[in-house]
Amino acid sequence: MTEALSTLAGRVAGTVIRPGHPEYEAARRVYNGMVDARPAAIVRCATEDDVVAVVRLAGEQRMDLAVRGGGHSVPGFGTADGAIVADLSPMQTVVVDDAQRTATAGGGTTWGRFNDVTAAHGLATTGGILSTTGIAGLTLGGGIGYLGRAHGLSCDNLLSARVVTADGTRLTASEDEHPDLFWALRGGGGNFGVVTDFTYRLHPVGEVLVGLMFFELTDGPAIYRFFDDMLDEAPREYGGYPSVHLAAPLPFIPEDRVGQPFAVVISCWTGDLEEGERFYDRFRQVATPAAEMVAPMPYPALNALFDPLLPPGLQHYWKNAFVSELTDDLIAAHMEMGARMPAITCAMHMYTMDGAVHDVPSDATAFGHRDARYVINIAGMWPDPAENEDNIAWVRDYYAAIAPHSQTGGYVNFASPDDQQKAPDNYGANHRRLTEVKRRYDPGNLFHLNQNIEPSPVPPPRADQG
Repeated sequence: MTEALSTLAGRVAGTVIRPGHPEYEAARRVYNGMVDARPAAIVRCATEDDVVAVVRLAGEQRMDLAVRGGGHSVPGFGTADGAIVADLSPMQTVVVDDAQRTATAGGGTTWGRFNDVTAAHGLATTGGILSTTGIAGLTLGGGIGYLGRAHGLSCDNLLSARVVTADGTRLTASEDEHPDLFWALRGGGGNFGVVTDFTYRLHPVGEVLVGLMFFELTDGPAIYRFFDDMLDEAPREYGGYPSVHLAAPLPFIPEDRVGQPFAVVISCWTGDLEEGERFYDRFRQVATPAAEMVAPMPYPALNALFDPLLPPGLQHYWKNAFVSELTDDLIAAHMEMGARMPAITCAMHMYTMDGAVHDVPSDATAFGHRDARYVINIAGMWPDPAENEDNIAWVRDYYAAIAPHSQTGGYVNFASPDDQQKAPDNYGANHRRLTEVKRRYDPGNLFHLNQNIEPSPVPPPRADQG
């Protein structure tokens, strides 16, 4: 293997970083500080040729292959002990076609980079909640964000993908080319190949009205109930979600309330700003916010708003669930567990799954839970490893409290390492079809460092085939 890695270093345009290299310690780190793996090599792929070379080497040498885009995978799937890492971070070119309203972006692109480029054209597509997240992992798992009610999931806006498959083949997947693979890429995660380029549909998005409204937990049930009731008639210009946070030391938070738990509504309005102000006032009619910030800002600024609170290196342990109905008992569980939130960097977000997300038939893409109304993410995030045991226990207790009100399975992008056995339920009704696509494109399961889909067995020959 040592000789093979040395040969690879002479063949690729990017840098091969191995133990002993001055950049190794920094290069092996991923976003989740709880992950401390030591790969055999990190290859900073500069070109698609580099990706092909890494994939072929991993197959030939029977090495574990980790694929890293933004590095935000909570289980740390972008690395592994003894693995070869295809690090796509140098591949961040973004090209916008104004006439077609599309953008093609390299597989290592972050949403911050993508949004900055497309915003210069007055355009955007559904991205994540942090700008440091990679477009690749988020899109392949589905892609939930502020623009989802208006424009669907990130994967719903994917028009084509350039893919390197397990045998090193390069191909383009779209509705017209390799449609089975294109279907699987939109929700099936990184199970089918390395996507080196994504082409997205874009939408006109300029300045948005951002709202952060902090309500007392005692007002939380009324606010959550109002939010749920208004979803059915809310304009699609509204993208927002209920949450629970401990108040961070922000300018609009009273000093004596910092660190206290609140029921929070985080909002984005993409329409007329005055109309958005009137819409937000509906929340104030339910309860008076204890603190709030409502202001217009460019969409990329909203996408980066929480970045300073959540730098790389925090300890991360998450649990999540889809729910069909926001019951009173579920709301009560949120208030009870939210009051016990252990760190300012922790959060519970209840992302909406309605609007344009429900316009797409459940079998049109691999994303398996379009019948849900919300996906609840219990994001345990804290700086001190000494607090891991207690804080992980809080996440698990919270998850246990909401489980009786939840669907079977969760969102693959929010899953933790110990959720691997739930993969069939996480992919939902589309899992069986995904195993068949996996067999066609990755029969040896080279791409297994993910929420893994095992290839289906080779079907027996028909009687008329002998």
